Amino acid sequence: MEASQSEVNPNPNPNPNTNNNVNRNSIMSSAPLWPTIDGPLGLTEEESLSYSRRFYKFGYALLPWLWAVNCFYFWPALRHPSSFPRIRRYVVGSAIGFTVFTALLCSWALTFAVGGEDLFGPVWEKLVMYNLADRLGLTGWS
Repeated sequence: MEASQSEVNPNPNPNPNTNNNVNRNSIMSSAPLWPTIDGPLGLTEEESLSYSRRFYKFGYALLPWLWAVNCFYFWPALRHPSSFPRIRRYVVGSAIGFTVFTALLCSWALTFAVGGEDLFGPVWEKLVMYNLADRLGLTGWS
């Protein structure tokens, strides 16, 4: 009797699922169905292409925060490289542009905050704006 039971189940694995290629995290690895973060309530792919192109181009018009909005709104296209290649081009460009803008803004702010008059010397009085009213004679009340 023991011999007949061992012949019935030759696999010592008690798991009946024999598929070894099971994707345990199918949500994270699957391609998104929609190019925007708001899913089915968002834009179609053609409208998304138009909006992402506009956000990208207006970012060059000294509105780099639109690049951040572009990256946030089209996050699924940025997150998954193989999905939405026409939209991804503008979103990746926006991500690069916003990163460069942020690095320049932070370095400029830190230069003035940390360096100040010690770093710039006598030129400091011409660079700062807090004494503009004094220089133009706008502080006198009489």
